[in-house]
This record gives sequence, C-alpha cells and structure tokens, in this order.
Amino acid sequence: MGTAGGNKTVAFYTLGCKVNQYDTQAIMEQFTGRGYSVVDFDQKADIYVINTCTVTNLADRKSRQMIRKAHRTNPDSVIVVVGCFAQRAADQAIQIPGVKLVLGTQNRREIVDLVELVQKTGQHIIKVNDIMRTKEFEDTPISAYQGRTRAILKIQEGCNQFCSYCIIPYTRGPIRSRHPRDVIDEANRLVEAGFKEIVLTGIHLASYGTDLKGTSLVRLLDDINAIPGLVRIRLGSLEPNFIGDDFINGIKDLAKVCSHFHIPLQSGSDRVLKRMNRRYTTLEYAETIDRIRRIYPDAAITTDVMVGFPGETEDEFKESAEFIKKIGFSRLHVFQYSPREGTPAAKLSPQVPAIDKEERSRQLIEIGHQLAQQYMERFKDRVEKVYFEQRCAGFSDFYEGYTQHYVKVVVDSPNDIRGSILDVRLEKVKEDYMTGWLVN
Repeated sequence: MGTAGGNKTVAFYTLGCKVNQYDTQAIMEQFTGRGYSVVDFDQKADIYVINTCTVTNLADRKSRQMIRKAHRTNPDSVIVVVGCFAQRAADQAIQIPGVKLVLGTQNRREIVDLVELVQKTGQHIIKVNDIMRTKEFEDTPISAYQGRTRAILKIQEGCNQFCSYCIIPYTRGPIRSRHPRDVIDEANRLVEAGFKEIVLTGIHLASYGTDLKGTSLVRLLDDINAIPGLVRIRLGSLEPNFIGDDFINGIKDLAKVCSHFHIPLQSGSDRVLKRMNRRYTTLEYAETIDRIRRIYPDAAITTDVMVGFPGETEDEFKESAEFIKKIGFSRLHVFQYSPREGTPAAKLSPQVPAIDKEERSRQLIEIGHQLAQQYMERFKDRVEKVYFEQRCAGFSDFYEGYTQHYVKVVVDSPNDIRGSILDVRLEKVKEDYMTGWLVN
C-alpha cells in the first residue's frame, strides 16, 4: 500500500485512564498523518485499534468484548490491540479472532508500518517489549484533540511503587519522565490549537523529574503557567506521600493551576494500607490534605477507594468509611478489589465474598454522593468562572462546563457558548451538578 493510507479507514476504542486517552490520540495522529480517515468505532473500518486496560478483571473482560465487537462489525479488518492488557497478555490477545497485531505499551511510532506489513504479508505480529527494562520516555507528540475543549498532556510514564494489588508497574514499567522542552513545545501547540485548559497526566505523575537532572513537577508547572493564552492547568492523580510543603509552596502562586487535587486513598484503615503496600498512614494522608487546604481552602479533593481488599474486615471497612467522611472529599471513585495474577495480593487470604464487596461499594457510593452535595453547597450564590465544553444532550439552549474546582455547571443561553470561559452565579445544587445564570 506504500506510505499513504489512501481511502483506508481506521477506528479507535479506548478503555481505562487518561494516559490511554492520550496514547490513543497520539496513535490516531500517526494514522491521519499517513492519509487514513478516522471513522466511528461502530462503523465498518479497515483497521480497528483497541487501546486496552488491565487494572481489573472487568477491564480485561471489556477489552476482549470490544475486540470481538470490532471483528463482528468487519471480519475482514485488521484488529490492533495495544495498551496494558496487550502488554500483560499478548499471547491471549493474538488468539482472539480478528487480531493481527499486538503492541503493548511501547512501539507506537511503528504502528502504521506494522499494520501495512500485516496487510501486505497476512502474518500475525506480536511486538511487545520487556517493559521492565525500558528506561526512556517514548515521545509520541500530539497536536490537537478531536471534539474536545480540554487537552490531555502526558508528561510521565511508569511506576516504581508496586502496591500489592496493582499490575500496572508490570505493564507500564519503571518511571520515565518526558523532557521538559518536549512538554512545553506540546503545551504551546495545544494552546495555539485553541485549548484553554490542559490536564497533565502520567501513570505516577508526582514522580515527574525524579529520573531527570535539573527539573521537577513544580519547575515544569512554573514553565507551563507562563504560556500566554493558557487559562487553566489541571493536575492528574497525585500520590499523597509525594505532596510535601515544597510542592504546595512551589505551586501556590501559579494562578493557572486549578484548585483540584485527585489524591488516591484506596483505604482509610492503616492495617489495610499496610497490606496494600501504600507507604503512608491515614495520619500522613490527613496531613497532606491539611497542607493543601491551608493554601487552597475551597480545594476539590477527589479520590479513589477500593473495597474488599483481601482480609478487609467489617471493622476495617467501617474505619475506612469514617475516615472518608472526616476528610470530606468532593468526589469519590469507588471500585471493588479483583485479584490480578502476578501481584502479591492475589495470594492473600481470606478473599472477601462478592456479596460483601457489593454492599461495601454501595455504602461508599452513597457516602460519596452526600459528600459531593455538601461540597457543592459551599458555592451557592458565588460567582465562579466556568469553562463551557458542550451542549447538554437533548437541550439546544443548555450548556455544561466546569469550574476550576471541577464542579459541573449547567446554564441556559440563547448563544452558543462552547469554548468560552464565563462568569456564572451559581444558584442550585442538583444531583451531580449546579445550575446558575450568566452574570454578563
């Protein structure tokens, strides 16, 4: 087929985290740069790229489901499987009907050449590196995001923490930081493309710069903050034991950094945290939150919490629930533990029965809903800047956007305000958003 896609079509499906969303965009640009047309995943395409996740058993199952869906849509297509499931279980992935190429979490720059090789020769290819030996950040720059107002910018890859339940260090490899110059160049391109908000993301974002000389996350934020035309910088997930006084004091004067911190808790029981190998106590976690709130009194503190970790007793769960209420998160992401083969936690006992996991999950989701409502209440009658991102589904005159605190806001407007940052007087708290009216 040569070096151009001609009229060839490619479709994408992404599972999992923001890092995967970024990687999919980077892969998409590899294809469009070679003349391929992108079509919706539900449509018939010549090539399907499924960017997979393996963080839970459910993620594995969804990954397989989407691969099979692509094969049903076009049995003659080339199906490419990339991402963490592909990295962990390449031999399984290549055996799923329709899969012709498995890439894992590296070699993205070669994807078009490899697809064209598959089409030319008919061979099935697995190209999965020994990720644990990978030392360099694989730079796959992007220039824009289709249909989005917020841009994701990946600055870091890999994790050295090895929490006892987590497979990700084995699928993403050790910490690798992107060179600051490449980050700044990409941030400038995104702003020039019209993006007002950039979300910095990585597998272990807070470790950015620890493998590079002369830089750190604070220094990088300082440089990005100076980019003209950029209005907001939002941080991805930050581990609590990496947020010291130096970090908070280093960013407090950076006006573009949003007052929104996603800090995974996982459990509010010290005994469970120890079994998880989380490397902090609930006291240290609470001190981290206090440190943030001293500088950012209205900060949105969002988190991830796991229920049903092996050996989690009813008392430990109750401890966790009480700690969550005490911290007063603005948003809670609750998920149930599932054993990942190859992790220490998979061998722990006793495993918590599914019925108990379900009930604990239900209770925490309810607590999370109450905390979210309480958090939004504080903004009633206040004027906040809202970045409007899209029309509300089914309502042509209603638009939704987010404050810097990641509070979702819906307003009525006769004008199309998508892509605008406007002052809104916040009025009412609804189910998971606030309503208000445009000040001007």
